[in-house]
Amino acid sequence: MTLARFFARTTDVIHVRLSRVRGSSPRDVGAEMFVAPGGIHGTIGGGQLEYMAIDNARAMLRSGRRSKRMDVPLGPEIGQCCGGRVELALRWMTDADRATALRTDAEREAARPHVHILGAGHVGRALARFFQFLPVRCIVIDNRAEELALVDATVEKRRSAMPEADIRNAPANSVFIVLTHDHALDFLLTLEALDRRDAAYVGLIGSATKRQRFERFQKTHGAGADCTRLVCPIGADDSGDKRPEVIAALVVAEVMRALGVARYPATETTG
Repeated sequence: MTLARFFARTTDVIHVRLSRVRGSSPRDVGAEMFVAPGGIHGTIGGGQLEYMAIDNARAMLRSGRRSKRMDVPLGPEIGQCCGGRVELALRWMTDADRATALRTDAEREAARPHVHILGAGHVGRALARFFQFLPVRCIVIDNRAEELALVDATVEKRRSAMPEADIRNAPANSVFIVLTHDHALDFLLTLEALDRRDAAYVGLIGSATKRQRFERFQKTHGAGADCTRLVCPIGADDSGDKRPEVIAALVVAEVMRALGVARYPATETTG
């Protein structure tokens, strides 16, 4: 559910924001959630911390209290083992607060990195099913209407006779995953994506042998492309499992790791 739809369903909402973090915490400063009598939107990290915040927010809704601060140690006393300490700011939202939250949400949506899945075959469709739940804008591109019609994920489906133009027009920090029905087209699109130089991830489906063939192709058709940036095979692991869903899961992990490094090089994950 979008934030706009969440707000439309209720008039009384408490905004919960992580305002200070000391030590290890499941989320960073700025993490937020919105609590209504019958639902929540967003998360501040789950676990007992989140349950406590929800309980406090709903107590505010019942009592009419407008604001509150919480200082919570994340230790054994609340059944959470992060070991740090966090402060939460809880505030009853005004109409102006809602408008500000919606603008911020729209800005975040607009800033989401674009993931271009070039090919709507079995693996492309499996990838779309995963990416639809992640903080990216996923676009499945193919020139075959019948294949695009099989994409059942809630993502953008784009029929394109010139997918290389879609690659050229993509914003910086985009992801390109090339897995069309044609090896020659795969090579052309991969070369186009590598020529971008500002892509967060360029992946080509296939084997180590296919990579070698692409590198020979690159030497004769595009000397400027940097093949060291190419991920091929994509989703490589030692199991040899070639089911589309398994390949897709491994590729999604690669992509999200690449996006994290590209956007947040100094971020340390804690929990």
